[in-house]
Amino acid sequence: MHIRFTKMQGAGNDFVVLDETRGRLGLNTAQYRFLANRHFGVGADQILSVRPAPAPGLDFEYVIHNADGGEVEHCGNGARCFVRYVRDKGLTDKTTVRVKVQKGEIELRMNPDGRVTVDMGAPVFDWALVPFMPVGLISDQVNGWPVFDLDLGALGLARVGVVSMGNPHAVQRVDNVDTFPVLAQGPLIENHPAFPNRVNAGFMQVVSRGHIQLRVFERGAGETLACGTGACAAVVAGIRQGWLDSRVDVQALGGMLTIEWAGQADSPVLMTGPATSVFEGEIDVPDTLS
Repeated sequence: MHIRFTKMQGAGNDFVVLDETRGRLGLNTAQYRFLANRHFGVGADQILSVRPAPAPGLDFEYVIHNADGGEVEHCGNGARCFVRYVRDKGLTDKTTVRVKVQKGEIELRMNPDGRVTVDMGAPVFDWALVPFMPVGLISDQVNGWPVFDLDLGALGLARVGVVSMGNPHAVQRVDNVDTFPVLAQGPLIENHPAFPNRVNAGFMQVVSRGHIQLRVFERGAGETLACGTGACAAVVAGIRQGWLDSRVDVQALGGMLTIEWAGQADSPVLMTGPATSVFEGEIDVPDTLS
């Protein structure tokens, strides 16, 4: 199969974007893995598919596959790249678009400075919806918000706050993100049995009430240079625990994101950051892959 693609990145989180507005490509899990492979394919953290609006009041559908080929619910950095892509390709002239994602709808806005703001919706704290199964875990409360200790075996305990931003996150505060064993703890948290659909592991260093540093070990992708939903989840967790103000600059490995949340459970989380096209190309995707 011969397909065209655009390579994009948002704060270093990189994507292959596919236009399926005129018809589905019908890629399978192995073919998504091939595209994401940095040696044999294009190379990306996620594959983003642009599809026609599935219902009135929407502009597009936005579908995300991780580097392991599995479909996931949400990707904030990808959402910013999505809106730049549809505008750059002339698929819309709107500065604000509404798109369907796997578990709802989101609104994306192109700003005059070239950055993109995404209304990520309200955070989800219902354990069944995350999903999260805390039975048997040691728990505590920080500023009235529950936190949980995950047993990581020889690596000890990880104390995490749990929240969904359309996809599940477990966020822990660390003293220094540069020296913390992210690559050792990340896979253990991702696959902890308390998370039936696995989880994104966030490691947050609080610099000030308006500034954090963050590393994220993502489900199905490993550590990425930035994670938009992870930045939102970290700020929500930090605000709930009383450490952060309502507007926070999040320094990821690949760049800076700005996250805003009013603090009420039904308040939407707003994320603003860059979105850049890197290059375009064509690739032959094998029909049979394993």
